[in-house]
Amino acid sequence: MKNNNPRLWRWRALEPGGALSQGYALAINRADALAGLLARQLAPIALRQAFFSPRRSWRLRNKIDFLRQLAALLHAGVALDNGCRLLARQHPVPAWQALLEQTADRLAQGQTLSSILGQWPAIFPPLFIALLHTGEMTGKLDTCCQQLATQQEQHYRLKKKVHKALRYPFFTLLIALLVSGGMLGFVLPEFASIYQSFNAPLPGLTQNLITLSEWLRHNVLWCFTLFIIPVAGWITVRRKPRWQNAQQRLLLKIPLLSDMLRGQRLCQIHTTLALTQQAGIALLQGIEAAEMALTHPWWQQKLRAMRERIRNGDTFSHALSQAEIFTPLCIQLARTGEESGSLDIMLSKLADWHTGRTQERADGLAAALEPVMMLVMGGVTGTLVIAMYLPIFQLGEAMSMG
Repeated sequence: MKNNNPRLWRWRALEPGGALSQGYALAINRADALAGLLARQLAPIALRQAFFSPRRSWRLRNKIDFLRQLAALLHAGVALDNGCRLLARQHPVPAWQALLEQTADRLAQGQTLSSILGQWPAIFPPLFIALLHTGEMTGKLDTCCQQLATQQEQHYRLKKKVHKALRYPFFTLLIALLVSGGMLGFVLPEFASIYQSFNAPLPGLTQNLITLSEWLRHNVLWCFTLFIIPVAGWITVRRKPRWQNAQQRLLLKIPLLSDMLRGQRLCQIHTTLALTQQAGIALLQGIEAAEMALTHPWWQQKLRAMRERIRNGDTFSHALSQAEIFTPLCIQLARTGEESGSLDIMLSKLADWHTGRTQERADGLAAALEPVMMLVMGGVTGTLVIAMYLPIFQLGEAMSMG
């Protein structure tokens, strides 16, 4: 059932003893869902497709919790199939209930966990499957699950911190634009009608803003169109590899942003390589797993080219230097790890170093942008307030002089 879009089905059926039961199943289509129920010796009564959000159901947080709970159950001596059934019964997400129940059934039939989860590539990336398979081969499945959960947790927290640092200036500017648009479109026209009754000249700042307000009110459709066109264009081209490559190259040239984004990617690469090396997976397979873990084609191309160089006989450290995305520290420690036979330790140190540096840069970027954003918002709103009330002050001065 290798498909990137499994569907969730809600079923009601009769058990062999005649008892009525119900639950959820994951399947590509209705026929596969019915076949799965019949394989469990259930007589279907009702079967309908249930709504679920794949993005919310298969988010990384749920996968990390699954790995941690499974590792704890295995460490406590619970059988693997019984552990999956136990997790299915207490899981709050219906899609995970279906997945874990089907996994437990196939485990009871003699299949391995890595082969079962490998049938859902849209849910479990190659890194998961490779490490679970290594754990099955070495008899340390609980250890591999715990290590994988720790690695994914570290990546999850770092990604959240970077995204938070990047979202802050965007939302601040958006709020400033909304406040400015509201004041120009609704508040300033009311003041303008009052000032017109005075029949007195207005200050230049106020007159210019009133002119701008009138232009915006009469050309609101054009303003909306000018806003929609770039957004629609970005949505259209953002998934094209050529645009994504150009976007990554541009982001890596922005002074404060480049170091943070590069650090996040390098942390993810080194953490994945360190984890695969510690599990005994070959270096080429580890690089392939890191390549599949990345979501940007530009970074995937760099790792793919590096993997080809190593396959053709190049050393790991020299392939890093030719990739042009790794720092001199990465190349030096990789060379040291190759010479000393401790590449996994050096990769782990590089992952920790890049994690710490990226977190510091994310905090520093947020701290540096906060006063700038406050100045921008204060300047915009302050200018509008001064422009609206300045004629009142001038009118009061004129009346006192008179």
